[in-house]
Amino acid sequence: MSDRPWRVLALCGSLRRVSSNRAFLEAARELAPPELVIAVHQGLGDLPLFNPDDEAEPLPLAAQVLRDAVGASDALLIACPEYAHGIPGPFKNLLDWLVGSLEFPGKPVLQVNTSGRDSHHAQTALREVLATMSARLLTDVPLNVPLPGAGCDVAYVLADGGRRRSVETVLAALTEALATAAGG
Repeated sequence: MSDRPWRVLALCGSLRRVSSNRAFLEAARELAPPELVIAVHQGLGDLPLFNPDDEAEPLPLAAQVLRDAVGASDALLIACPEYAHGIPGPFKNLLDWLVGSLEFPGKPVLQVNTSGRDSHHAQTALREVLATMSARLLTDVPLNVPLPGAGCDVAYVLADGGRRRSVETVLAALTEALATAAGG
């Protein structure tokens, strides 16, 4: 166990106002054990389209905020939907802003799939992108927490014991992986 709580930055791959991915991450923040402090990044929609020409100082503010948040975190918790069998464009754009950063390589990442249907294409593609970016993937496969897509908010997730336990199981896996990586 770390001598302080691990800081986890939660990244949602969806821009939807009501998203099962965001609901999962917000529920994880609410249910986090004392070993974890989870912050949900809110700036996905603020990022400009990535252009390597813009990757000079000063960075666009939203990109700098993202990089600073990643740098201040001990791990990332990612919940990303699938769109047309792939990673949604805005989330790939977020990742592109991190490719050239010094904050991302080696960062521990836990990937969660909240889809209730067979949506493995984006998860596989996301794992490939994260591995290429030198993420330290904490599990061999994304952890599955099936949630309904439409109308799923944090209250819905927290209202049911089974859904709460699913979130708590992911948090326990994250805590264990971080403790193991820290040598504890």
